[in-house]
Amino acid sequence: MSVDQVGEAQGDGATESVAAVRYYSVAPGVRLNVRSGPGTGYGVVRVLPEGAKVPIYCQTPGTTVTGPYGTSNIWDSIDDGEYVADSYVHTGSDGYVASRCG
Repeated sequence: MSVDQVGEAQGDGATESVAAVRYYSVAPGVRLNVRSGPGTGYGVVRVLPEGAKVPIYCQTPGTTVTGPYGTSNIWDSIDDGEYVADSYVHTGSDGYVASRCG
């Protein structure tokens, strides 16, 4: 599925919406650590290159981090078992922009 696209699955005459996935830019000039959990105490699993864009599947509270976009305890889940500090991602909001991770 492409960015910001909403697909529909049809079955038995009913239409079911599929959630859109939106990509957000990482702060300019930043190589961002991707961690195995929502906090600085979790190990780094990879590093995103400068200019990266990330999907946010869900968000969860964790370690408070100060970055280019403020101070926040929100962490963004960008893949299964991969989290980045929201204060380094340009979401246009100081709060949650996706559902809470379950």
